[in-house]
Amino acid sequence: MRIVRLDEKTVKCFLSNEELKEYELEYSDFVTRSEKARELVQEIMKKASEEVGYEPPQFAIEMQIMVVPEQGVVLTFADKDAEGSMLSGQFADYLKDLKEMFQLAKSGQQSEVKAVEAASLGEKGKDAGTESVPRPDLAIFCFASVGRVMDFASVLPANLRVESSLYKMGEYFFLLLTKGGASFKRFGMTCVQALEFASLYSAEEKEAFLLKENGECLIGEKALKVLARRPRHRTPGTEQPCPTEAAQ
Repeated sequence: MRIVRLDEKTVKCFLSNEELKEYELEYSDFVTRSEKARELVQEIMKKASEEVGYEPPQFAIEMQIMVVPEQGVVLTFADKDAEGSMLSGQFADYLKDLKEMFQLAKSGQQSEVKAVEAASLGEKGKDAGTESVPRPDLAIFCFASVGRVMDFASVLPANLRVESSLYKMGEYFFLLLTKGGASFKRFGMTCVQALEFASLYSAEEKEAFLLKENGECLIGEKALKVLARRPRHRTPGTEQPCPTEAAQ
């Protein structure tokens, strides 16, 4: 186990395959936060404090996992500040509002659509004398397989201006969406559609940076358009739910 401090709030831990076997751990244990994984994280935090002077975060620890083929894994730990946590939570709430709005629109309940739309746009906050909820222009979704990403791509309009790139970490696929030239409503609608195929991983720029740094980039630009053009070959029984989906 080798621990390196990157800055005041970030440390990395390198674990070899031999060490993973010794701890009886696999990649999925870290993703699902199994009891063994939590115990190892506590051990890593203790060693990080002793060896590199890393202080426990004030709010919560944010962990990223990168698999190094035939070598082991790299765990990156960073402070998850309150502002970042609230931002992702608010964006998730915003997507729920949008989803409800679209469902009501389909059923023809226009009066209720306006009420939900007002809430999602932050008008409730304005009435209360507070600032409207910030809406991120990026979102990261976790997919159980590349096939699920292709299924998602197939239902989107051909003229979609949302930008996209695809990454892989371990056995899971991460789609990074940025608003690009699309309107925020169109971007939000695309994110709502993504929830039918994946789980929301994050809506923070810091997470996007870590994904680009630690993940394997499969398609750097226009990933959705590239995948929409490819033929879809299904192999029954090969797709497993994303751990974050299974936990919901």
